[in-house]
Amino acid sequence: MATAKAYAATSPTAALAPFQIERREVGPHDVQIEIAYCGICHSDLHQVRDEWGGSKYPMVPGHEIVGRVTAVGAHVDGFKVGDLAGVGCMVDSCRTCPSCQRKLEQFCEKGAAFTYNSTEMDRKTLTYGGYSSSVVVDEAFTLKVSPKLDLAAVAPLLCAGITTYSPLRHWKTKKGDKVGVVGLGGLGHMAVKIAAAMGAEVTMLSTSKSKEADARKLGAQHFGLTADDATFKRLAGQFDLIIDTISAPHDYNKYLGLLRVEGAMVLLGVPPEPTPVAAHALIGGRKTLSGSLIGGIQETQEMLDFCAEHGIVSEIELIPVQQVNEAYERMLKNDVRYRFVLDMKTL
Repeated sequence: MATAKAYAATSPTAALAPFQIERREVGPHDVQIEIAYCGICHSDLHQVRDEWGGSKYPMVPGHEIVGRVTAVGAHVDGFKVGDLAGVGCMVDSCRTCPSCQRKLEQFCEKGAAFTYNSTEMDRKTLTYGGYSSSVVVDEAFTLKVSPKLDLAAVAPLLCAGITTYSPLRHWKTKKGDKVGVVGLGGLGHMAVKIAAAMGAEVTMLSTSKSKEADARKLGAQHFGLTADDATFKRLAGQFDLIIDTISAPHDYNKYLGLLRVEGAMVLLGVPPEPTPVAAHALIGGRKTLSGSLIGGIQETQEMLDFCAEHGIVSEIELIPVQQVNEAYERMLKNDVRYRFVLDMKTL
């Protein structure tokens, strides 16, 4: 075992603070990465504070990890020392169930090993995330990162990027499609960028008029102010696909009315309470209401390659790790455009 510096929470009410963890020795199929940057996801805050239940402590959050390879196992052939590499939301899965065989490891029927607040596939060893100096990951769950892009701004692609790319890809977004994006935050701003790069005609749907200028800079051609009921009449039946990134309570039925016949609305946000859906909102037009969770490893690599080809990165605020607790409080106030990234060299 090797020791690594980290920031951890020791209880739901404890602030994140310096902590020392142990990483396993590099095995035959493992890649060791010196972590340069780690993005902060809103789910980090939820899990640190046990807002979803089942949190395990001590907890080292972070699943938007990028850095440089410092060691590889004897049987690793896809990475070498010095390569840029990334780790996303998962570090292993059973690899044998139908979902894993379809490259949908995020839906592993035996339960994927998530990057933190989870256990390895042995179901005993706690996983620690990227708010740390290094990580050791199986090659099969290690991702190649292009040197063409700003490495710090690549980090959030490992969660926000794949979470929005996956539904756009699954619903076969193409040039000329009309895509609506609900909410301009960490997820929403990536959905706008990626959908626009796919050739879609993108409309930002937001309750805040102040978001329009940013939305257009990011690639949206149109803007709909959803605080105004007239917007729902004006845009009725317009969209092939709606990507809904909002975690605050809102009326799905109103947004379903914006879909064309056989259009789809995909939920990425997780409101705290169940949301009623009227059957007629779906039946009248054979519409689909669905959800999506990150993406498999193959699709995540495809997303990283797509973003490198199109020059897409996240809009970030780079901060030292010592400001992580302040960043959490700012996230609660939506005071970030659009993703915090920790500079792990400050650890």
